[in-house]
Amino acid sequence: MSRGLFITKPVQAAPHVDAGEVHGSLGGEDSLKRALTSKHLVMLGIGGVIGAGIFVLTGQAAAQHAGPAVVISFMLAGFACALAGLCYAEFAAMLPVSGSAYSYSYATLGEGVAWFIGWNLVLEYLFAASTVSVGWSGYFSELLHLVGGWTGTDISLPKALASAPYEFVNGHIQATGTLINLPAVCIVAALSGLCYVGVTQSAFVNSIIVTIKLIVILLFLAFALKYINPDNWTPFIPENEGPGKFGWEGITRAAAIVFFSYIGFDAVSTAAGEAKNPQRDMPIGILGSLAICTVLYILVSLTLTGIADFRTLNTPEPVATALSNYSALNWLRFIVVIGALAGLSSVILVMLMGQPRIFFTMSQDGLIPKIFSKVHPKFQTPYVGTIIVGIFACVLAGLFPISVLGELVSMGTLLAFATVCIGVLVLRYTRPDLQRPFRVPFPFIVCPLGAAACLFLFWQAFAEHWRLMVGWTAIGVFIYIIYGYRNSKLRRLASNAA
Repeated sequence: MSRGLFITKPVQAAPHVDAGEVHGSLGGEDSLKRALTSKHLVMLGIGGVIGAGIFVLTGQAAAQHAGPAVVISFMLAGFACALAGLCYAEFAAMLPVSGSAYSYSYATLGEGVAWFIGWNLVLEYLFAASTVSVGWSGYFSELLHLVGGWTGTDISLPKALASAPYEFVNGHIQATGTLINLPAVCIVAALSGLCYVGVTQSAFVNSIIVTIKLIVILLFLAFALKYINPDNWTPFIPENEGPGKFGWEGITRAAAIVFFSYIGFDAVSTAAGEAKNPQRDMPIGILGSLAICTVLYILVSLTLTGIADFRTLNTPEPVATALSNYSALNWLRFIVVIGALAGLSSVILVMLMGQPRIFFTMSQDGLIPKIFSKVHPKFQTPYVGTIIVGIFACVLAGLFPISVLGELVSMGTLLAFATVCIGVLVLRYTRPDLQRPFRVPFPFIVCPLGAAACLFLFWQAFAEHWRLMVGWTAIGVFIYIIYGYRNSKLRRLASNAA
């Protein structure tokens, strides 16, 4: 079994792919339609990245950990993502298949590592979609509150239907007395239906949503600029007040938290099997979206901590909270709430698109049941996986608060990113002959540095949440031993050849 864990999938760089060509995986008879352009992929990346980071985590990370220096935290997280993004771009252009880091690990580090990464990607997509939908619910309730205030009527949902019935306190589950977070369930169900219909329709709607939220962010930056008070940035790095709170320790702790803000760019690589010209479009989509989002995060975090005392920003809607200090910006507060709803919607949409495609690839490799690789005869989407993911995401969104799995999501993603960085270096050594339409510059510097940066941020959260991570990994190992190892198509082919 130990030998089987390190069996790697044969690597053959894909030839140039023309528009309309279809993609299948190892031993798979179904296929996905190639319909996405570089513009779609850039918008997909922005849709997955710009959301909870700007509208929720920026204020909370500043108030709890880094102060105004949260901008440095975003730079640290962005630096780690940029290094990983270069590695993703090389893999995605060379191997334009669905599956993201899972597929890349399978080709370089073996089946056991690939399963481990694929299992961590479940954290990234399935639980991230649920987590962000809870944030969406909070902003939706804020919108109802604002509209009710203007109309003089109470149109808000009762608390029993708008908040999680369970919460985690000191590692234990406690009931809150509510019934279900209904808005969170509804948004997940609606966007799952959109993913069921087709990737082209989903990408089109995502482009509209991204345009709306970018306009809102630019409006916020433009009109809040004159209200910036430099005194709010003093001291820029507050003195240490405890473990992980302010000082440089707080900055690195916040970097691990705001890393959650960047995880959406990985979703671009999950769509490689549906890109028209992946050799050209994938690097543009990954690096272009990452660059745009990093600049916006830095500008928004500077502006937000400039117009309000950072200690007041520990709320579910920190941007709206900061704007509430200025009556002249009440109109902008309403627009920001709309933009937040749009931004969080696009993040949920991208996550719900990504997870079924990872399951699709794992299923075609035989590591999970074949039902996950079934493709709709009309829409050419992995519809069964989409339905299953949507159901689980609805359950999680309806029952648990936003804080439960956020850091665990970041931990799984950081491990996946570190593995991709290592995988590029391994493949440069084992298969230097492969055609690489995009090459990581200075790979013997960029790849180890990217892996080290991701693992450093991983440790910041692992030191506190190691029990959760070990437990999640143990569940994944159990599933692999019971099903994946026995049904692996690659191992079966190797056995037959022997």
